[in-house]
Amino acid sequence: MGVAEQFYEAFMVRDHYTMGLLYAENATFSDPVFPLLNARGARMMWNMLLTRAEDFAIEVNILDDGPSRASVDWVAHYSFGATGRPVVNRVHTEMALSNGRIVRQVDSFNLWRWSGQALGASGWLLGWTPQVRNKIRDQAARSLREYARKASAGDSGQETR
Repeated sequence: MGVAEQFYEAFMVRDHYTMGLLYAENATFSDPVFPLLNARGARMMWNMLLTRAEDFAIEVNILDDGPSRASVDWVAHYSFGATGRPVVNRVHTEMALSNGRIVRQVDSFNLWRWSGQALGASGWLLGWTPQVRNKIRDQAARSLREYARKASAGDSGQETR
């Protein structure tokens, strides 16, 4: 079983712990909302997103799952926590792999389309602007820092293993 298959099988059942084990210690992750996370940040992001999601499901199409790279198209279905609005996010993932671990993961999706679904009219009207994109990124970074702080203090109420 390839790394991408292991990662997305764990993702489908919200097993952030197994997903995290697949990152090399020097790994990086980026997407339009989290532009650069190290391995610890990526692990914490998946922990936060998957433990907070109430109605989450994904569809996965693994395009390539070789020893040095993987390529995956996936679609996430969920309600955005801050607004309760339904989101269908179409994502393309590229992974660089080494020794059975992810060393670089780049997820791409249309942030304007996401903001329109998640935020409603303001997202559709202004989601393409740098100001709104930066506000989305800043809020996500604050949420992740707060979640990590609570997890390290032991009061997140979530299992971090």
